[in-house]
Amino acid sequence: METIPNIYKIDIFSVFLKRMVSKYLLRSEKQWKKILDDDIFRILRKKETEPPFTGKFLNNKEKGVYVCAGCKNPLFSSDTKFESGSGWPSFWDVLSKGSIDLKTDNSLGMKRVEVLCGKCGGHLGHVFDDGPKPTRKRYCINSASLDFKK
Repeated sequence: METIPNIYKIDIFSVFLKRMVSKYLLRSEKQWKKILDDDIFRILRKKETEPPFTGKFLNNKEKGVYVCAGCKNPLFSSDTKFESGSGWPSFWDVLSKGSIDLKTDNSLGMKRVEVLCGKCGGHLGHVFDDGPKPTRKRYCINSASLDFKK
């Protein structure tokens, strides 16, 4: 019977432990780079932001569901999309409660709330309390972090 070298045992144990501790879909940076193009990788995994008024979904008026570009987790319905004038696709509600996670973001010298994919933990954008009724929320989301399903 062939034995597994110790180096692989440690690596397998490490992956197993991470999966038990983290609720997110775990992939290494190398794996993410392999499946995402450069722009999507920079936004989803490195928390960068696309320039305003440049995103492919900013003016999308089709009916459907916006999903995470990294893991295809359903995030937002086109029914909750609105024109905020911010330069990024904006939504007043999420598709379902567990589809996103929120995290305090104190970067760039300001206090904001970061929006993360609830499945893979990818950076989507930020949420603000200046949206329309009924939620008064404005989920300001990078187009590059999204795919669209009709």
